[in-house]
Amino acid sequence: MKWLARFFSALILLSLMALGLAALYLRPAPMVPAGSPLSGTVERIVVEKAARRLVLYQNGTAVREYRIALGFQPQGTKLRQGDGRTPEGMYRINRRNAASAYHLSLGIDYPRPSDSARARAGGYDPGGDIMIHGQPNSLPDGTRLAGDWTAGCIALTNAEMREIWAVTPTGTPVEVRP
Repeated sequence: MKWLARFFSALILLSLMALGLAALYLRPAPMVPAGSPLSGTVERIVVEKAARRLVLYQNGTAVREYRIALGFQPQGTKLRQGDGRTPEGMYRINRRNAASAYHLSLGIDYPRPSDSARARAGGYDPGGDIMIHGQPNSLPDGTRLAGDWTAGCIALTNAEMREIWAVTPTGTPVEVRP
């Protein structure tokens, strides 16, 4: 009888540990920030990597702030393909993809000519295809992956991405700060 009690105690402990791990990797997405819907277009986007924050500006004023995920190796600027870093510097939105593998995506014009020249001199690929996007399309809407999980992109919830998508045209400046 004692072994049965130990067995059930161990089973309960393992179940609690599994639930804890699941909670770390799949969290419900928070609601879109309160306030009236955005209208018009944003004039710039500022990404603060250390704070894991993306801010939209209209008429010189911050109008929305979002919690973001970055590349799996967020320290420092992107140098090469596969380094898991998010580039730092001044960029522009150069493309929009409604059929992305991630819920909507806005492309950033990385690599810049200086990034390409540095990589060419070093004999490596600078990487590319850096986007601001939602969660993987394979996940249910309303789910947010925990932690920094992209290959160098900037990720938000799907609801947040829909809001950003609606007000961000091609050509919008994007400043990515350390």
